[in-house]
Amino acid sequence: METLVTDSPAHAATFVADGRLVAFPTETVYGVGAPAFNPHLIRRIFDVKGRPSDNPLIVHIGRKADFGLIGSIPNDYTKALVDAFFPGPLTVVVPRTGAVPDVVTAGLDTVAIRMPDHPVGRAFLLACDTPMAAPSANLSGRPSPTTWSAVLQDLGGRIPCILNGGRSKVGLESTVVDCTGDSPVILRSGAYSLRELQKVVPTCTQVSQDELTSLKSPGVHHKHYAPNATVVVVNGEWPPAFERKSGYIGLEQLPPDKECDLVHVCADVEEYGRLLFSFFRECEDRGLPTIYCLKPSLDGLGMAIADRLTRAAAATADISSAAR
Repeated sequence: METLVTDSPAHAATFVADGRLVAFPTETVYGVGAPAFNPHLIRRIFDVKGRPSDNPLIVHIGRKADFGLIGSIPNDYTKALVDAFFPGPLTVVVPRTGAVPDVVTAGLDTVAIRMPDHPVGRAFLLACDTPMAAPSANLSGRPSPTTWSAVLQDLGGRIPCILNGGRSKVGLESTVVDCTGDSPVILRSGAYSLRELQKVVPTCTQVSQDELTSLKSPGVHHKHYAPNATVVVVNGEWPPAFERKSGYIGLEQLPPDKECDLVHVCADVEEYGRLLFSFFRECEDRGLPTIYCLKPSLDGLGMAIADRLTRAAAATADISSAAR
C-alpha cells in the first residue's frame, strides 16, 4: 500500500469517507483515526498498530456539540473541565452512549473523549463530520509520533494517508481524567497538570501508577514509548557504567567528565516535552544503543515527562532482558 502525505484536511477527509484510515495531527501527538461508529474500520487500527484489544481508544471531536454523541456529562465538575479545557490536551473519561461500539472502549461502560487544539487537526475532524476514534499513530509500544515523518516511519505502507500538520507543539499525550466519581481523578499525566486542573476543580486528585486497577484510561496498562535503545533515567547520580556511544537529553548540561554522541540540552520543560519522542527516534536513526534522560522536577509538565521516561526505561529494560 502506498501512503500519501497531504497538507489538505479536506483531501484527507475523503479517505475517511471512503472507509480508510488516516493519520492526523494534534497538539499532543499524531493519531491514526477511524469514525467512532465504524467498528470494522476501528478494528483495522488495532491490526495496523499491533495494539492490544483491551486498550481503550480516545474519541476525538471537532466541536463540543458532538460530545453527547459519544458520552454524557455526569456531573457539574465534568462540565467545568470541558468548558475550561476543550479544545486542548485534556481527555475526560465519562459514561458512554449506546452508540459507541465495544471495540472503542474495550467493553467498558465508559469512554474517553477529547477535543484537540490544533488548527489542521480540527479542520480535518470538522471535514470528516464525525467523531474519530484515534490512538497515537505509531506501532504499539513505540515512541509516539510528533511529526508526519515519524508516522511514516512506523505506519508507512500500513495506512493510506497521513495529514501533515507540522511538529506537535506539546509532544506528550493528553492528560486523562476519570470523571465518573465524586471528584475528578487524573489517570495519566499530560500537558495539563494537577495544579492547573485544581484551579477549576479544587477537589481534583491524581493516582499513582500502582493505584491504577481499572482499564478506564487509554495508555496506562501496556508498555509504551520504547525506542530501539536502552533508556536510562538519571535522577541525582549517574550510573557507574556510562556509555559514550549514547544520546543525552535533559534540562542541564552534561557533567564535565561525560561525553555523548548526541546531546540536547532543553531550554525549558516545554521544550523537553515537545522534543522527547523525536529525540528517541533520532538516537535510533544514529544507531545509538543507550539514551540518557535527566529526570525533571515533578512539577507541572515535569510529572508527565517523568512518567514517559519511567515507562520507556521499564519497557526497554524488559526488551534488553528478553534479548539476552
